[in-house]
Amino acid sequence: MIRNMEVWTDLMAGRPVRDDARLRAQGQTVDGLLRRLDIVAVELAEVSRPIASENRLDDCFVDQLDNPPTSKTYGGAIVHVITHSMHHRAQLLYMLRKLGVRDLIEGDMLSWEAQLKRK
Repeated sequence: MIRNMEVWTDLMAGRPVRDDARLRAQGQTVDGLLRRLDIVAVELAEVSRPIASENRLDDCFVDQLDNPPTSKTYGGAIVHVITHSMHHRAQLLYMLRKLGVRDLIEGDMLSWEAQLKRK
């Protein structure tokens, strides 16, 4: 999920996609992954907010990773990142349930927000 966010953020920002090998070399620990998530979450918001507020969701950027490169909408890419992440969160919740983990939250934003308010 983190790599997906990094790649799409870089593509929408029009910059070179960050080097995956370098990121892997930094380690794949939980702390390392959380640091990457904290960084890319801010970056994704910084790229997405102006696009949305300027009503440019239907504008296009070039996905340089496609061969040949193709045009994609900003709105489509933003929704892709959100739905892609939710898909994998749902998979993880399913696996945890199958392993017998109990008291899992629903996994959606409203559930997380409600849980944070109770703390």
